[in-house]
Amino acid sequence: MAKDKSGYIIAAAFIGPGTVTTASLAGANFGFHLVWALLFSIFATIVLQDMAARLGVASGQGLASAMKNMAYKPWLKNAFIVLIVSAIGIGNAAYESGNLTGAAIGLDAFISIGIGPWASILGTIAIVLLWSGSYKWIETVLVYLVFIMAGVFLVTLLVAKPDIAAIFSQFTSPRLDADAITTVLALIGTTIVPYNLFLHASLVAKSSKGQDKQEAVVACRNQSAKAISMGGLITLIVMATAMMAFFNQAATMDASNMGEQLKPVLGDKAQWFFALGLFAAGLTSAITAPLAAAYAVTGALGLSDDMQSKSFKAVWFIIIVVGVSVAALGFKPLPAILFAQATNALLLPIIAIFLLVVMNKSTALGEFRNTWKSNLAGFLVVGTVIGLGLYKLIGVFS
Repeated sequence: MAKDKSGYIIAAAFIGPGTVTTASLAGANFGFHLVWALLFSIFATIVLQDMAARLGVASGQGLASAMKNMAYKPWLKNAFIVLIVSAIGIGNAAYESGNLTGAAIGLDAFISIGIGPWASILGTIAIVLLWSGSYKWIETVLVYLVFIMAGVFLVTLLVAKPDIAAIFSQFTSPRLDADAITTVLALIGTTIVPYNLFLHASLVAKSSKGQDKQEAVVACRNQSAKAISMGGLITLIVMATAMMAFFNQAATMDASNMGEQLKPVLGDKAQWFFALGLFAAGLTSAITAPLAAAYAVTGALGLSDDMQSKSFKAVWFIIIVVGVSVAALGFKPLPAILFAQATNALLLPIIAIFLLVVMNKSTALGEFRNTWKSNLAGFLVVGTVIGLGLYKLIGVFS
């Protein structure tokens, strides 16, 4: 289990074009005044992913199967199936277009052949990698891409010469108002990704077979905390770069020209670094989103979740094809990405509540059921997200 890198796969999954876009907009529009939302998101992700990992280790099944098995009423079981297939399956198909578009934008900065052709090439790469059915190959590619992202965004920030005093002064004066709430929800939604709960439980369930369960849980917990924190650091670096370049300026940011807009501040090379980071972010999510959807949908429908099975391959293949098709039509990602991340945050409490129920009621968990500390942390996360969502709704109707 010590060699398993599922925690880094989760980090690779939530650092996508949506994260880069949302963090850039947060830094450009609000500076470091919204860092509190990112810190909360990292804490919440660690808490919820730990529950998902313990579920996978202890029960040997994914979250979708566990949710469905907990439902003793046929109507409730059907409701779970509809929720998972629609929210995770169909939702990830929408995300895939943004993932491929973001990665294509990054590559098009180096060789300009158009977003559509690059999206098709990247979709083909994702298909080849997933079709291999080799978890180790997928894991290795994603881990390397995570470290590439960390390196290139860090270099980009250093070239921007961050003003530490300005960063600290804004960090100590957090904001939560009507203007900031959508971005706050977007930061939460792009970090605490519901489909990652399904992905993590399924990956750990498979990789921990034959391992001592207590040792597997401890190893997974430590690795996940490090990997998720690293993902949070990448997001923080992107926020800081955008803050130094755009805060209090009338910049009109768009995913297709973020690198170009950084050019006057950072120079040509930094623009290329940003493009490389955007490519890495897009490709990681373009691989993990269909993979997560395949685990969730096959688990919900009671189909085989073996990576070599026809049903498993059919789910992720359809999602990639839809993503490529939409991206090739000239999908404009920025408004949709920000809206999708905010919507993700509103969906999160529903999935998190079901996860909490499973972690307290499932007889397969034994000693790995939630403790009162885990429940307290989980309810704190859910309560905070619900409160922020209600605050947003009150603002809309007031």
